[in-house]
Amino acid sequence: MQLKSVFRSAAGRGAFLVLLLLLLAAAVLMSLSVGSLKLPLKEIVSTLWNRPEGVNYQILFNIRLPRILLGAMVGGCFAVAGAILQGVMRNPLASPGIIGVSAGGGLAGIIVMLVLPQFGALLVPAAFCGSLATALLVYLLAWKRGVSPVRLILAGVAVSAMLGAFSSTILLFNAERAGGILDFSIGSLSARSWHQIRQVGFYMLSAFLAAFSLGGKLNILALGDEVAIGLGLKTERVRFLLIATAALLAASAVSVAGLLGFVGLIAPHIMRMLIGSDNRFLLPASALFGALMVVSCDTIGRLVLDPSELPVGIIMALMGPPFFLWLLRRHRYES
Repeated sequence: MQLKSVFRSAAGRGAFLVLLLLLLAAAVLMSLSVGSLKLPLKEIVSTLWNRPEGVNYQILFNIRLPRILLGAMVGGCFAVAGAILQGVMRNPLASPGIIGVSAGGGLAGIIVMLVLPQFGALLVPAAFCGSLATALLVYLLAWKRGVSPVRLILAGVAVSAMLGAFSSTILLFNAERAGGILDFSIGSLSARSWHQIRQVGFYMLSAFLAAFSLGGKLNILALGDEVAIGLGLKTERVRFLLIATAALLAASAVSVAGLLGFVGLIAPHIMRMLIGSDNRFLLPASALFGALMVVSCDTIGRLVLDPSELPVGIIMALMGPPFFLWLLRRHRYES
């Protein structure tokens, strides 16, 4: 309890963000150093700074570094999307994976990759449309004189399962063309390069800026619609902007890493327990912790079967269900 009270003061929250940033930097350096070719910290800094021609530079700059940076970006996107959805829907179980936002973006992405593979630039916009449409569909299905947590989760699980079945069917009947798309359904950062970062960087940056700028309005929305309207907030407009931002974050992440589950559930919930529900601090803290989770899990996946690797999606899937069940037991929900 004393630790929580320290982190929930203004100075404590700032210090906590700095701590998360340092932990993320340490995780990045650790991930850069391990693998089939193990490199000491001094060698890493020297190689990246001086950029000498050779095997070490190629491995660090063109293989490990883009993969790690993309993993951090993906983790941040999923975590912030989860924090926004939990705030908008007032439900700690809401996340891009559980309510179907990731599945909607994934289905749209798979269709684009199979039908229009030559138009890679359409991947993120298509995934965004799929994610946004899924979020709105789940919200409408759960609406019955208001939205209850149980109906929201049940509607999300049902829609997610249906979209997942569609994706699996498409892949099954296009097995000869699926190729690397199979990794998409698991969630993987294998063989990612600077190309993927350039592909989604603008979308991710725009979504992050939008999310952080809406943190104060999300705080007001959390007070309830009546109070928010009384304070002059246009609730439906703000709610739509927040859902669209969460959809863009999830879509950007899904388009390059696939259906990576549970980051959007675990990261914001742990951060909320530590620093409270003030979204001005919760959103950046969730971004940093989500990045830390994905980078760490991807490093574990690279090491556990070295020289082979386990996709990061499998590592996250092993962590996620126990945490989800703990949340179900910890909270009481009314139908």
